[in-house]
Amino acid sequence: MTAISTPAPVIPGRLEQMSTRLAYLIAGFGIAAWAPLVPYAKARAALDEGTLGLLLLCLGVGSIIAMPVSGALASRYGCRRVMAGGTLLICLALPLLATVTSLPLLIATLFVFGAGLGCVDSTVNLQAVIVERASGKTMMSGFHGMFSLGGIVGAAGVSALLGLGMTPLGAMWVVVALILLALLKAGPHMLAYGSQRSGPAFAIPHGVVLFIGCLCFVVFLAEGAVLDWSAVFLTAERNLDAAYAGLGYAAFALTMTVGRLTGDAIVRRLGTTRVIVLGGLTAAAGLLLATLAPSWEAALVGYALVGAGCSNIVPVLYTAVGKQTLMPESIAVPAITTLGYAGILAGPALIGFVAHASSLSLAFGLIAVALLGVAISGKILKA
Repeated sequence: MTAISTPAPVIPGRLEQMSTRLAYLIAGFGIAAWAPLVPYAKARAALDEGTLGLLLLCLGVGSIIAMPVSGALASRYGCRRVMAGGTLLICLALPLLATVTSLPLLIATLFVFGAGLGCVDSTVNLQAVIVERASGKTMMSGFHGMFSLGGIVGAAGVSALLGLGMTPLGAMWVVVALILLALLKAGPHMLAYGSQRSGPAFAIPHGVVLFIGCLCFVVFLAEGAVLDWSAVFLTAERNLDAAYAGLGYAAFALTMTVGRLTGDAIVRRLGTTRVIVLGGLTAAAGLLLATLAPSWEAALVGYALVGAGCSNIVPVLYTAVGKQTLMPESIAVPAITTLGYAGILAGPALIGFVAHASSLSLAFGLIAVALLGVAISGKILKA
């Protein structure tokens, strides 16, 4: 009898690159669509700030649990199926998040929503590593730029729909329709496999993978600090009117998005090592400027520098994890994605503890020191 051979995986090309960009857009658009719904959910369920904070942890828990699981599933069933499944979970959860009123249902729905986001995020990063490596070109910053662009469009678009008088449920149906259209376009060209190297379904990250994951943790920690604490700092320490306190994160997000959309050319020109070193130094300097300068205008410039500095560090770290041979990418990529998300989740709480014990300025200063460590690590990491 003649043995039946398994067909070789299709080598990713232009269509697979397009599907990767759309998948990043879906991930950014999906998570940003939830942000304008938070006040509505708080009011419907009559939650106080403390309960709301604990509730929001459910989203992060769902994401962190789903990430390593999605890597194992993608290795077995392919990125296409896992990505589609995660996207459908997002589409299922968003209308419910716009309507449910009871705390138990909100907990369950946010957990499902977080699992869908974690699944999509982990899987698209895995596909991006494979697609970029097959292309032989620098593409990772542009991929991540689509996530940032999706976040801006999602938050602004949903806010505009709500401002025009549409109900939260109506706005979410618009979001779901757009996400499904993007999935229909991207789905056929998502990878039907999830790894080009064999290995176990799960493994504890170690060696260079753990090192890269720790760097991702610090960069995402800085992102979480600006996201959750910049408005508090500007109002409490710089006496900026609360109506304008969101300008800090807006400045950060703008330079982050522009930096990533132009980042592939920057990485090709400077190289991975310089991007990490200069990016870490720029982000650290920006955070110190935002913290130590006495005016809120200088703080906005500082937050913009943090966004510019951080913008391309994580993309080149994903490229680096795709080049290492210690662990299969189906394990390594979800591992560093999970560590990064842990930085976003743990960061605000850690900052709160330090600020309570000492000051918010000291907390930001410690993160600046950690970013200097990332810059130094750029000389150590061979990518």
